[in-house]
Amino acid sequence: MRDPYSLLGVQRNAEPDEIKAAWRAKAKTVHPDQNQDDPSATSRFAEIGQAYEVLKDPERRKRYDRAAEMHQTIMQQRNAAREAAERAKVAKANAEKVMEELAKTNAQNAKSQAQPQAQARGQSQAQSQAHPQNQSGPAGETPEDMIERIFGAAAADQAKAQAGGSAQPNGDTVETAKADPSGGERPPLPALAIDLIASIVRRFRGTTPAPEKAPDISVEATVTVEDLLKLNTITLKMADDREVRLALERGMTEGHVARLKGQGLKLTGMKSGDLLASIKIARDSHFRVEGFDLHTTLSISLEDAVLGGDASVETPEGNRSISIPAWSGSDQTIRLEGLGLYDDAGGRGDLVVELRVVLWEKPNEKVTDLMRHMRHGLYV
Repeated sequence: MRDPYSLLGVQRNAEPDEIKAAWRAKAKTVHPDQNQDDPSATSRFAEIGQAYEVLKDPERRKRYDRAAEMHQTIMQQRNAAREAAERAKVAKANAEKVMEELAKTNAQNAKSQAQPQAQARGQSQAQSQAHPQNQSGPAGETPEDMIERIFGAAAADQAKAQAGGSAQPNGDTVETAKADPSGGERPPLPALAIDLIASIVRRFRGTTPAPEKAPDISVEATVTVEDLLKLNTITLKMADDREVRLALERGMTEGHVARLKGQGLKLTGMKSGDLLASIKIARDSHFRVEGFDLHTTLSISLEDAVLGGDASVETPEGNRSISIPAWSGSDQTIRLEGLGLYDDAGGRGDLVVELRVVLWEKPNEKVTDLMRHMRHGLYV
C-alpha cells in the first residue's frame, strides 16, 4: 500500500478528526457510484479505505510511522554506503599512485648507494624541492619511516593508529609537528589525506579495515515490576517485524539502557548495529518504583496514627505485619529492607511504606467534639 498520509492528503502530525474528515472527503470523490465511467474507481476507493484503517487506529498508525522511519533510515544509510564506497575507490586509486611513487623512490635509493654520499645528498635535495611527494630517504629506510618523512610525524602516527583500528578523532584536519624541507611549518592535513595515508599503512601491514558499522536502534522496553523481580525474558517487537528477546538482569530499573549487540539496523556490506532497549516500567496497582526501591501506600486510622498499632501491608513476597509507631503522620514512612528490586551490587532495594492517615467513613461525634474543644483551648 502507498503512503496513507499521501493518499488522504494530510500531514504526518494530523489529528484524528482531521484524518477522518479527509477520508470522508476523499471517499466521496472517488466513490464508484460517482465515477461509473472509471474502471479504477473501485480499487482507488478501497485503497482510501485501507489508508484510513491504518491511520485511525493509534497502534497501527504508530507501527506504520516506525516502519516508515526505519525505511527512510535504511535508504539514507544505503546512500551513505554508496558514497563511502565511491570515496574509498578514489582513496584506493590515490594510494596506488603513492605506492608507485614510493616504489620509484626505493629504486632511486638503491641506485644512489653506488654514488658518492655528497652527490646522493644533492640529488635528494633537488628531488625534494622539485617533487616533495617523491622525496628519497637514506638507504635501508622502511616504508613507514618514509611515510613519516613525507607526510609528517603527527599525521603518520594518526594514520598508523587509524590503520590499526583506532577511531579518528573529531575534526577535519590534523596538525603536523614536523617542519617542511623549506624550513616552514607544514600545514595541517585534511582528514581525507589521513585516510589515504592509513590505506598505505594497511597495504604495508597486509591488513584490511573493519567493515563500517550500521547505526544503532533505540527502542522502549516496557516491563512490569513482576518481570524485574523474577528476572523474566521479554520479547521486543521491532518495526521490521523481527522479534528480539531481552533477558532482564540485576541492576535494571526505570531508565536503564540495555545494549543488544548486532540486533540493530542491518545493511548489506556493513556490520550490524546494536539495539538499545530503554527500560520503562508499566504502572503497577500496588507498587511505585524509585531507583531500586519499591514504594507502597498504607492507610491507617486516626487512633493508630496517635496511639500506634499493628497493620498488615502487601509486599512482593506476600502480606507482612508491621508495627506503626505512636504519633505517626502522613509524612512518615516505614522501610522494609531487602524487599525491592535487584540492584547491580548483588543486593536488593527496600520496600518503602508511605503512611496515610484517613478518617472514618462517617463523622464521629466524640472526635469532632474533642477537636472543637482543642481548637478553642478547652481540654476535657
